[in-house]
Amino acid sequence: MFNNHVGTAASLKYPFDCLTDLIFVTEEEIIPADIILVPGGSHTKPMKIASELFHSGMASYILPSGGYNVKIEKTEWEFQKEIGISLGVPEDRILKEDQAKNTFDNAKNSWNVIMEQQIEVRRAILVCKSFFSRRALMTYQTVFPPNVTFQIKQDDLRYNRENWFLDEVGIKTVLTEAEKVTKYFGHHIPNWVRQKEQVLS
Repeated sequence: MFNNHVGTAASLKYPFDCLTDLIFVTEEEIIPADIILVPGGSHTKPMKIASELFHSGMASYILPSGGYNVKIEKTEWEFQKEIGISLGVPEDRILKEDQAKNTFDNAKNSWNVIMEQQIEVRRAILVCKSFFSRRALMTYQTVFPPNVTFQIKQDDLRYNRENWFLDEVGIKTVLTEAEKVTKYFGHHIPNWVRQKEQVLS
């Protein structure tokens, strides 16, 4: 087992700090956006965070996304919607996407909903688990137009930048995320380079 000395560990520099920076997106101060996006999941915290952001005037809409999840015996969208309504978010401000089966579906289907609703989105807030933040961000950046700016608000209830390396499960979780980042996005790099060159030309 690992020693759970968070205060001491967090103040040190480790050879794996590069993994921390890769997997955990650095949060910045949230400013008003056009929409709040919540990728699918069966945890309550992301939608609670999204609801708080909505009530503080950070966006006019919340778009949870996710199809049927056997763990909760309903769609992830319905699960998140119920949380939002219980926290006072008006039902007509919670957009619907209940077909997604993976993170790329979350992003693609969410963008389709935005287009169908004719909502102009130039800035979006993405609410997700901390250890999922890099992969979620890169997925939505891959699918959404390059002129959309993303902000990240993280649910760090389980693992975050300062504690993931303190137990075996956290280490496995972060290393698995690192593997997924390299596996899922390598073939997108040439397209991102072309997009950047087009912007600069």
